[in-house]
Amino acid sequence: MLTTITARRLLTDTGQVDYPVVSIEHGKIVSVEGGTPNGSADTLTAAFFDIHVHGACSHDFMAATPVEIAAVGRFLASRGVAHYLPTTVTGPIDPTLRALETLADAIERPRGQESLVPVAVPVGVHLEGPFVSHAKRGVHPEASIREPNVELFDRFQQAARGNIRLMTLAPELPHALELIEYVTAAGVRVTIGHSTATSAETLAAIAAGATSSTHLFNAMRALDHREPGIVGTILDREDVYAEAICDGVHVHPAIIRLWLKVKGEERAILVTDGMSATGMPNGTYTLGDFSVDVKDGVCLSGETLAGSVLTMDRAVANVQRFTGTSLGTAVRLASRNPARMMGMSHLTEMAPGTPANFNVFDEAGDRTGSIFHGRLIE
Repeated sequence: MLTTITARRLLTDTGQVDYPVVSIEHGKIVSVEGGTPNGSADTLTAAFFDIHVHGACSHDFMAATPVEIAAVGRFLASRGVAHYLPTTVTGPIDPTLRALETLADAIERPRGQESLVPVAVPVGVHLEGPFVSHAKRGVHPEASIREPNVELFDRFQQAARGNIRLMTLAPELPHALELIEYVTAAGVRVTIGHSTATSAETLAAIAAGATSSTHLFNAMRALDHREPGIVGTILDREDVYAEAICDGVHVHPAIIRLWLKVKGEERAILVTDGMSATGMPNGTYTLGDFSVDVKDGVCLSGETLAGSVLTMDRAVANVQRFTGTSLGTAVRLASRNPARMMGMSHLTEMAPGTPANFNVFDEAGDRTGSIFHGRLIE
């Protein structure tokens, strides 16, 4: 059955449609046209796409069951996320293989009930670790870190049945460039992070195929005027994307302003790095196989930050508050840009034939609900 949705405006990937009339059938967009004033004050935007999230509502993707993965999907949907990349963390090889198999099952599960039960859909795995630097490992367990290795990656990808779509890697490690070239040729995106790489090593990784940086500023050498490292190099390159965790804890608001000014609306990406404590009260939770203490929005393993409890709707609100940017720009950092970086633009384009997934904002700019597969979810 054909249905229509109207609003005051629709913020698209590139601009705005006033008084949109969106026709939807079978959960997909049929047409988007400008209309006439309709009395609505609402703004429609693309739904969010989180490419870096480890879990939520007490569940961690390294150990989650299918039921628990579905619960995380429902939680993410309640915060405006329609698609996401479940993200691993460094761990022993066998448990990692089992986690990848379970995540592949979730990704490949037949769809069809999304219009009845709103759930964010996993569309690939983000492999964060084990190919990271010991010096900038953050909370990644030191004993499980490995040198980049094509054969080990192939084991991971076989367990994931080809569903690893993004990989974080430290380019200064032995054989890193070989692995970047190998996975890039296979269609996997590479993002630089948890690394002490110099500017030269970062440039070599980009030349080999790396397209982004993992939570820029965190878990990498600090910017230095004589050795720019990853931070300076990524900021300087107009063709490379850069993630940021916009929670006011991982990165100071002044640095978020710098990040957005330099990377601009086209290359900045909002991520949550959310862990199992997201959506939960203060307490002790898990990330991979270690414990994290969570209090007042800060996640610590010892004295080291360990993921976040940020949600994407809050990240979008924060980047507006920290920088003064528009709602349209903020949403694009959480939808269009990650989709483009991943080669999945169809997930957020809001064009005929694409999923009818939207977020709804009121006149004050607050998200009031979502539309998943054409059905309003408040």
